[in-house]
Order: sequence, then C-alpha cells, then structure tokens
Amino acid sequence: MSKSSFNRRNFLKLGAAATAGFISSSGKTAEVSSVNPEKQDAVIYRNLGNTGIRLPVVSFGVMRADNPNILKAAYGLGFKHFDTAHGYQGGRNEEMCGNFFKDKPRDSFVIATKVKPERNASGEEFLKMLDLSLERLRMEYVDILYLHAVDDEEYLHSPAFIEAMTLAKKSGKVKHVGFSTHRNMAHLINAAVDKGFYEVVLTTYNFRYAEDDELNGALKRAHEAGIGIVGMKNMAGGWLDEDKTKPVNCKAALKFALSTPYVHTCIPGIVSFDMLMENWSVASDVRLSPSEESDLQLARNEQGMFCSGCSSCVGQCPRNLPVSDLMRSYMYNYAYSYPAKARETVLALNLSDDPCVGCEECTVHCKAGFDVKAKITNIARIGNVPGEFLV
Repeated sequence: MSKSSFNRRNFLKLGAAATAGFISSSGKTAEVSSVNPEKQDAVIYRNLGNTGIRLPVVSFGVMRADNPNILKAAYGLGFKHFDTAHGYQGGRNEEMCGNFFKDKPRDSFVIATKVKPERNASGEEFLKMLDLSLERLRMEYVDILYLHAVDDEEYLHSPAFIEAMTLAKKSGKVKHVGFSTHRNMAHLINAAVDKGFYEVVLTTYNFRYAEDDELNGALKRAHEAGIGIVGMKNMAGGWLDEDKTKPVNCKAALKFALSTPYVHTCIPGIVSFDMLMENWSVASDVRLSPSEESDLQLARNEQGMFCSGCSSCVGQCPRNLPVSDLMRSYMYNYAYSYPAKARETVLALNLSDDPCVGCEECTVHCKAGFDVKAKITNIARIGNVPGEFLV
C-alpha cells in the first residue's frame, strides 16, 4: 500500500470537515445528485445499473476490517455502501457491521453480503446461510445478496440457488441479487447478461486489465443491459514484491478502475484511517494525472504478485495441483498481508505441505511469468501455522 499523506491528526481534522459537509441536519447522508468534473469537493455518484440504488463511486470493502471505529469514520465521511460476506472472519465481520448499523436509519446505508454454499447444497441450505447472515447483521434484509466466488456457469446457474434467491427476494429478505467472481469473469458476465436473472455483478477489475478487450467488452454489455457493476481487487495486490519495497500507487489504481463508466462503484478493502482517507479522496475526482498514468504503466511492466485467475495453468501440472488457487493464496499472504485468508484457502485444498516435492522441473508456464513451483512451495507450508497466530 502506498504511503498516504494523511496521519491520524490530519484524519481527525479532515474527518470533522468531511462530516460537516456530508451529514444533513436530519442526520442522514446527503446525496450529490450531479457532478461538476471541475469541482473537487463534489462526491461523484453513479447509478448501480437498474437497481434504483445510487452510490458514491468509492464504497467500503469491509472484509479485513475489525475496528468498528473505521466504519464510524467512513459513515461520517459519506460512504454509503458497505460490502461484507457470510464467511469473512468466521462471521465476525458481519457481526461488526450489525453492531455498528443497528441504530442507523436503514435508508442511510446500503449493505451487501455474500454466501458460498457447497456446490451440491440445497436451496434450503442456501437460505439458512442467508438467515444466519441476517441474524449477525441484525437486519431484516440486505440490499444486495451475492452468490460468492463463482467461477463456472454450472454454479452460476444452479437451479437450487436461483430458486433460493428468488424466494429470498419475494420474502423481502433481499432487495437485489448478484454474484461475485474472481476468475473467468468475462465469460460469466456475458452468461449473466444472457440469462437475465442477476442484477449486480461484483468482479475483479484493475489496471492490469486495461487491454483485456474481452472483459471490458463484457462490462460494457452488462452496463448496457442495466446490470450494476461493482469493482474489487482494484489495487492488483497493492505491492509488486514480497519484501514490500515496490508499492502500487493505490490512489491511481482506484482511479483507473473508476475511470470507465461501466464500473459503477468500487469496494477497496480498508483497514486503517490512512487508507480510508486516501480512498475517499478519489470519490470526488477519478481523473488520472500524467504522473499517475506513468506510475501505473511502470507497475504493468513489473511481474508483480497479482494472479488474474486466467486459468491458463489449468491442466498443465502433471500432479493436477490447483495452481490458480495456490497462486491466489500466495497473493493473499504476500500482497494483501492477509495470512488467515491464505491459510483458509490452502487448507480447503487438502494438499501436503510440500506438494511439489520430487518434481524436478515445473512444467507449468504462467502467463504472468510466475515461478510457480517456488510460490507453491512457499505458500503450501502456511497450512501448518496455527490459525490463532494469523490475522
């Protein structure tokens, strides 16, 4: 993460000013209905497809946050949309959101959560997960419910899950339904447009996809079809090296993601006051300066640690190792500094702590140029680390 120019003292000073500007006398968040691109203090709002929801272009990815004071500060600044999930922090993430929002006007914020049932789960099991999420959130409904981490059409179009989401909408527990995806994005977005069921897509999108005509075309098509598009993983890992000596210009990265009108809002993960203020500063101006453009181009020229989930590695390993999942775990640990999520992902794969042992030469050729064997050897061992030592 690039070092922000804001410290805690500046946050308190700027936060008070921002709160005065974004909270009306009734205590509700005031919307800015139109945007003058020359005006730096006007928050840019975009419609979330045809959902009827209108959001600031910068939203809050709550996944790693564990301090309710950051939610309080974000809400005061003018953040409106908060994104969590059933599985984040073993449910504690939803509970934190629920404890914070329990006494806030329900129309003053938009909450999204995600559920990821087993592939062969029933609709009843899906709805039980939703009910538990609502209980944790202390809410009667969520504004957006996502089917989480979809990577193929079979899961996307599961009759049981579609029926469950339809029932959830009819019962009033869910206002809008969507899916999240980290890989195979273009294909799945196009499939969703064709199907016509999903109202919102939460997709990986960052500067490394600048020339991905397939993904950009799918986003444009979804936008034109009225599907709301939320961008995630906007910083492409935030760092370009394990030792964290080469940061991504995260403010520029967020601007890039929002510089296309097909991305309606982004949910950068926020865990500190500095990150909060840096991300929110983009909400009023998404134009990239020449120096920011240059920073992103330099980052594109680096291999980095971001796994795009392109799946070109599938089938290359003679041991059929889940290379893409392991590269994603490596990214969670070394780029996002989120070892708990990396460990959770590795353990779910049921591999040994050295799955490449005895393999003399790796035959997997990664499009990003990763040394696949070295990264797998490095990350697979995390499964042996007791979970209580990881955060």
